[in-house]
Amino acid sequence: MARIELTDIRKVYPGGVEAVKGVSLGIDDGEFVVLVGPSGCGKSTLLRMVAGLESITSGTIQIGERVVNELEPAERDIAMVFQNYALYPHMSVRQNLEYGLKNRKMPKPEIARRVDEAAGILEIAPLLARKPGQLSGGQRQRVAMGRAIVREPAAFLFDEPLSNLDAKLRVQMRAEIRRLQRRLATTSLYVTHDQLEAMTLADQLVVMNGGRIEQAGRPMDLYERPATLFVATFIGSPAMNLVPLDAAGGAGEGLVGLDGLPGGVSDGVVLGIRPEHMRLVEADAHEAGEFVADLTVTGVEVVGAESYVFGALAEKGPEIAVRVPGYSHLEPGTKVRAAGRLDAVHRFDGASGRRLD
Repeated sequence: MARIELTDIRKVYPGGVEAVKGVSLGIDDGEFVVLVGPSGCGKSTLLRMVAGLESITSGTIQIGERVVNELEPAERDIAMVFQNYALYPHMSVRQNLEYGLKNRKMPKPEIARRVDEAAGILEIAPLLARKPGQLSGGQRQRVAMGRAIVREPAAFLFDEPLSNLDAKLRVQMRAEIRRLQRRLATTSLYVTHDQLEAMTLADQLVVMNGGRIEQAGRPMDLYERPATLFVATFIGSPAMNLVPLDAAGGAGEGLVGLDGLPGGVSDGVVLGIRPEHMRLVEADAHEAGEFVADLTVTGVEVVGAESYVFGALAEKGPEIAVRVPGYSHLEPGTKVRAAGRLDAVHRFDGASGRRLD
């Protein structure tokens, strides 16, 4: 196990394309850190630089006590799990697990101990004689993780390992990876584009955008206090509702009762509120500490025990999502009133996108 320290990491490709723009990040010994962001944000490039699969333009990567910038991947004491499993199809599961250890000329009894221990942890002992082609996707992913475990590395690196699995299996494997990491207490860096996956796995969640870190911290800290408009809309599904204030310094037609908003309202401010902090109400039935929004229903998403009602604010205003319990029968075009908690409203600067309070 080891701490990973990234200091001002940059990656510039030929032609001046800057993929990673000065990232600094500390990953504590035994911590599970997840990098999340849209395609092209630099998260996979950053992971590959830590692994040694991509050269660094500038900056420093330290794993444990060593600066590893110039070390080959095999010298960095890391193990990587890929989305395509990277198993040898002509070898049995046992041979796949043994392969890297044999290359390191490890004694046979130690190889057997590590393989049997990993197989027991991952519950793949009955599969050791099979070839990868005889396994399901979930079983192959377990074998890929087993090949990383037997290395007993200082750190695990995961590159979107669940992206090739179906939705049900992804949920199962997500829980298994988290359980496994907690049991082994190995420092882990995990890349995904799936924000739900990121929220459920991470000790520390790092949101990247345009080659930079937008915000890093505990998942619920990012959810409850996003530092930027990008984080506010990227984390959470449906995304946070956003209402830009109009040029006159008001809140736009259809919103009433923002006088008591902490920090006030002014021109150039963008207000944000999550769907669960709003509710549908009868006319004039809202409570103290709430504002109201008059909406025209544009659609309804039913997700089981609850529904999300989407409605347009005024004629050309933004769309607002409201979470409601149970099944909603509201039809598009219906006029409704929603109330939102003033203490749950976020304020952002419309020009910079930064949080104002």
